[in-house]
Amino acid sequence: MRKIGFLTVLLTGLAATGVHAQEYPTREIRLICGFPAGSGADILYRHVAERLSALAGKPVLVENRPGVQGHLAHMQTAKAKPDGYTLSLQGGSSLASINFLMKNPPVDPLKDFDYVGMVLRQGWYLSVDTKSPIKTIAELTAHLKQKGAKGSYAVSTNTGIIFAELYKAAAGLETVRVNYKTIMDSVNDLAAGNVEMSMTDAGFTIASIRAGRLRPLAVSTGRRIAATPDIPTMEESGIPGIDVEVWWSMQGPAGMPAPVREKLGAWLEQIVASEETKKFFAGIGTESLAGSGDDTRALIIKDMDRWRDWVKRANIDPT
Repeated sequence: MRKIGFLTVLLTGLAATGVHAQEYPTREIRLICGFPAGSGADILYRHVAERLSALAGKPVLVENRPGVQGHLAHMQTAKAKPDGYTLSLQGGSSLASINFLMKNPPVDPLKDFDYVGMVLRQGWYLSVDTKSPIKTIAELTAHLKQKGAKGSYAVSTNTGIIFAELYKAAAGLETVRVNYKTIMDSVNDLAAGNVEMSMTDAGFTIASIRAGRLRPLAVSTGRRIAATPDIPTMEESGIPGIDVEVWWSMQGPAGMPAPVREKLGAWLEQIVASEETKKFFAGIGTESLAGSGDDTRALIIKDMDRWRDWVKRANIDPT
């Protein structure tokens, strides 16, 4: 009788999960964005949210929660109920780096999340203000060597930190890091002349180029970015050994029902593969990157080894 009772409970639970997956979603879905409204990340979020809403048949709301270098969104996502109604669309590479850049990471990338799939890949830009007389990496390097520890750079993301610190290590610079809550804050300080350079993502940088706010000197990747073919790589600019490319994924809290996660994954794959999205991504300096939730987790694990090496090479002490 006990075995029969257990099987009844188990089958009932499985049936309930199946019904839940078939009905999902029955209400709005939240996408927690770790960056402010109007940022490159926010633009990306809203593109995906609009198309996910069309496929899901329910509103998909973007909630901006900037802070802790983007990790506030990760924290809120990890703590949410794992029912598929709270997700984040953020740098998987940001999660891969967290154990090496923070002494007390607020989340565990392998335990706290279920991964839905991959979205895109992109590079970072090293830029100066358009009012600056500096036009090349060689000129910037000479300027920063002259300033020594009185020189500083602006950054608001882990990827920007790695990019800048690898540059410093390769060029023998003493330039001091200044952390900002948002990219916009960092660029405002750059415009005010309080810092010498900034490291920003492709979407924000390209929008800032068009607005006349930033002059990019080089990209972080080992190849030029299609959206800005005139901007050289660091290797081409005389700084070898830098090839930092990041990627984004969609994730939810650990424990999401597999059928719900798979349904979300199928929708995300459809969005990423569409010509509309590919064109949109190209316009903000990024490229579509397809991959399942399992592929995403595997890449997180692989990237953890890369970030461990980058942090060591850049001589970064966890904070």
